[in-house]
Amino acid sequence: MARCIRWDCSRRTAGVSAAITGGFTAAAWLWAPVVLAAPVGAEPRWRQGVFPVAHFSGYTSHFGTRIGPGGTPEPHHGLDIAAPLGSPIRNWWGGRVQEVIRDGGCGLGLVIVSGPYEHLYCHLAGSVDGGVYRSGAVALAVGSPVRGGQVIGHVGLSGRTSGPHLHWGIRHGGRWLNPAAILRAMAAALSRARP
Repeated sequence: MARCIRWDCSRRTAGVSAAITGGFTAAAWLWAPVVLAAPVGAEPRWRQGVFPVAHFSGYTSHFGTRIGPGGTPEPHHGLDIAAPLGSPIRNWWGGRVQEVIRDGGCGLGLVIVSGPYEHLYCHLAGSVDGGVYRSGAVALAVGSPVRGGQVIGHVGLSGRTSGPHLHWGIRHGGRWLNPAAILRAMAAALSRARP
């Protein structure tokens, strides 16, 4: 059995995930009103964020409660973004690698810390050996600095997944945030910055 990483211990963190529930279409849930922690609406630097998938195909699973493989509801602490196998994954915001993951749930993954935010990238292609994640020209270990927009990996099929996608999760102060709401805030900040 895979180890329970802090990102996927759904039973222990169920109380922080109830922003959106299942049954929505991708378009409906992406634009639905969401209750979030204050930092999302208050962050003046959202326009610096970078959409994490270079070759976007669609959203395949929303943030919030969904039906898991066992047929029971379970929290999903991120946004699943479909993309062709091997598509580059870009870092959302500049920061440092906090954790390199290899387990049965997330598969190969990275946790990057950017000030008070932690962002999670799961189901990556490549390998982890000796605490170093490698994919193509990418080689990252705990402590590695990463810039916003830097390629940090590639879309894969590692861990618990049924198709190529990136699971992208964001936490602030120990609370999971809805990445779709963050994308909306980023778009709003960009539109306000344009003359």
